[in-house]
Amino acid sequence: MLHHTITAETPIHPSFRVAQVAGMFDVPLADKSVVRFEVELPALDDDWQIGLIVGPSGSGKSTVAKAAFGSQLYQGAEWPADRAVVDAFGEVPVRKVLELFTAVGFGSPPSWIKPYAVLSNGERFRCDLARALSQQQDVIVFDEFTSVVDRTVAKVCSAAIAKGIRQGRIDGRFVAVTCHYDVAEWLEPDWTLDMATGELSRRRLRRPEVRLEISRCGVEAWRLFARHHYLSGSLNRSARCYLATWEGEPVMFCATLPVIGRRHHRRFTRIVTLPDYQGLGIGMRVVAAVAEHERSAGDRVNVTSSHPALIAHCQRSPLWRTRSVRTAARGSRRNERFAGYRSSAGRCVVSFEYVGEGSKLGGTDFRPPETLPSE
Repeated sequence: MLHHTITAETPIHPSFRVAQVAGMFDVPLADKSVVRFEVELPALDDDWQIGLIVGPSGSGKSTVAKAAFGSQLYQGAEWPADRAVVDAFGEVPVRKVLELFTAVGFGSPPSWIKPYAVLSNGERFRCDLARALSQQQDVIVFDEFTSVVDRTVAKVCSAAIAKGIRQGRIDGRFVAVTCHYDVAEWLEPDWTLDMATGELSRRRLRRPEVRLEISRCGVEAWRLFARHHYLSGSLNRSARCYLATWEGEPVMFCATLPVIGRRHHRRFTRIVTLPDYQGLGIGMRVVAAVAEHERSAGDRVNVTSSHPALIAHCQRSPLWRTRSVRTAARGSRRNERFAGYRSSAGRCVVSFEYVGEGSKLGGTDFRPPETLPSE
């Protein structure tokens, strides 16, 4: 633990209006304004991964962060107007950029190839986070954390960062500086400095439970999700469709089709989580719940994808088994477990089969289709 005494000095520029304001509100005039902060912060060599500096506007959060962490405070940078966001990371390899995008919950390939200016506020915020985290530093300090996004995006993005750091998909440590107290339990910091009280707490909060309700729906629901899918926006009218909601709001859609020529064998044809909810792991939990539901009815269920996040998840999960790997440019296949991506002109596509273990799907409510209306 380190004790910091931080002094912030601001020059006062005299003028007639300054003198008027000082006289009207009895503000003492001096050559400069001096504010002093006495705080404690964990040392850099202490055992922690995530920190949080929080407090009301004007409480000195940014001043303390800058004095305590110096050059590790992310300063931000301009985004090029004529280039896609994926091209704005300098010499960082594209695979690393995509890993960072996914880790902060920016998992939509159609948005990766767009300029920063046309993205939503939530997508821009995630891009800024990914760019900050791409820097080769032991600690990244991000000021005004979640200040420009709505509170749902703020919570989801906080959980995504915490998940990425805890799982080792984001290198280094992270300190958020914000006036919003509502992100604390979603970020799950190892320590929190509250500038309102000056107190440092060393306890890790527990993230709130996310309970989803999954229902059968009609193909019309696809219209809300189609533009966020990285392949064709069309959907076969005979698809069996499912909608996941969180607190009554639609968050994720998936659909299955029969595998041609194979009885009692289905495959996922569409899997889309809305951008504001990406990063929590919602998508693959819903996919697993739907696969378990269809498997319990006697069907085998496969998912085939080239999306790196989906492939990485299925590789790690005991619920899925690799069935085939195909590099589109070479037409190659192999049945051993997929070890890594190939650099080729085509897409690398991996197929997994759901093998079960319904006991691992806690936290998801599934309502059988026969109890629901068609839409």
